[in-house]
Amino acid sequence: MTNIHHAIDYVELNVGGSLAESRAFYEQAFGWGFNDYGPDYAGIRAADGDGEVGGLNGTTEASGGGPLVLLYSDDLDVTLAAVREAGGAVVEGPYEFPGGRRFHFTDPAGNVLGVWASS
Repeated sequence: MTNIHHAIDYVELNVGGSLAESRAFYEQAFGWGFNDYGPDYAGIRAADGDGEVGGLNGTTEASGGGPLVLLYSDDLDVTLAAVREAGGAVVEGPYEFPGGRRFHFTDPAGNVLGVWASS
């Protein structure tokens, strides 16, 4: 995995005591893979399997006001259904914006993330 200057390189989500629940949510909703580093941390594997793009931190509780992490989807409606089925709560949208459509959701630990699609 190549690191790119000034590009988002790693996103860490604080999930408090709900590491197992949060990990299961992201596995089910988005098909993410993880590298386990003990009972309190799981690294999020890059989609191509080369390195990691982030992590779930089980030692710190989620809090509001952090940066909004946006995920891309080829099919927003399918992703929306997967988030709901995995136990996420949609808190905004889906709605249209100049670049496409998107929605925001909370994960089991309370982190707010967004998903967007170009159409």
